[in-house]
Amino acid sequence: MQIGIDSFAASIADPVTGLRLKPEDRLANLLAEIEWADQVGLDAFGIGEHHREEFLDSAPVVILAAAAARTKKIRLGSAVTVLSAADPVRVFQEFATLDLISHGRAEIVAGRGSFVESYPLFGLKLEDYDSLFAEKLDLLLKLRDSTNVHWSGKHRAALTGQAVYPRPLQDTLPIWVGVGGTPASFVRAGVLGLPLMVAIIGGEPRRFRPLIDMYREAGRRAGHPAEQLKVGLHSIGFVGDTDSQAADDFFPGYAHTFTEIGKERGWPPTTRAQFDALRGPTGALLIGGADTITQKLLYVNEALGGLERISFQMGVSTLPHEKTLRAIEILGTKIAPRLR
Repeated sequence: MQIGIDSFAASIADPVTGLRLKPEDRLANLLAEIEWADQVGLDAFGIGEHHREEFLDSAPVVILAAAAARTKKIRLGSAVTVLSAADPVRVFQEFATLDLISHGRAEIVAGRGSFVESYPLFGLKLEDYDSLFAEKLDLLLKLRDSTNVHWSGKHRAALTGQAVYPRPLQDTLPIWVGVGGTPASFVRAGVLGLPLMVAIIGGEPRRFRPLIDMYREAGRRAGHPAEQLKVGLHSIGFVGDTDSQAADDFFPGYAHTFTEIGKERGWPPTTRAQFDALRGPTGALLIGGADTITQKLLYVNEALGGLERISFQMGVSTLPHEKTLRAIEILGTKIAPRLR
């Protein structure tokens, strides 16, 4: 099992002090965190894509390219690329370039995004949410498979054999499909034989097992070998020296973030009782000390039928840079070796 970290490059004011890092300082810290994750032996680091004031990841490939110049082994990818609102040709070119800069460490996790600001921003209709993604994923895969592409669709001008450069260093640039809880999305990934990255931010992970089984069965029926049908998990997580320290450090910022998002989506304010329930033995949150998190990862791996990768999303809370670095260190030096 691979262990990774995902970040949305959040620039959120501390809910206690009200202080917020300057954007340039937050990005400097993020690059240092990626470099440290590489040094302590973590497998992957992903950067999300948002177009909101509180996130600095509207151009994730730029961040990843800067990280590529400072790292040696860690895989660098998106978490996710909002493909519905992007031009697949540009996405492919950007990640192919990243692959060359990183000497073959680039990955794409393509999704539709859980926020919708990108659709009006780029002149797209939200009602085309799914058809945009399906069509653009089809084109992205064709661009990966061939330099000269013949393709036509509804939402973009046709390609009539134009060559798309540069080509990546990897023979097959990894493209995952990022999903939430929509059954059709799981089936589509299985039919295409693409690895699946499941975002679970609440409830109990085991409730996703039927959907993952559906993905694997769709892939099997489409003729894809079992080893090709890889499943990853993106989950909110943070590791401290003790369970109580991890929870106490993470909760204030977590509560602030989800309470603010809840104002947009009609959720009630986040409480400590809800938080503690979610970080229990079968809950979605991966928050605790090294022993607790190791056991929980083993449980989640078994509950979901075997995972290729688990990525920790630490950036939904406001944490001092030093505590984030410490969490990365524990993941790389204590948890990952035990799981391997």
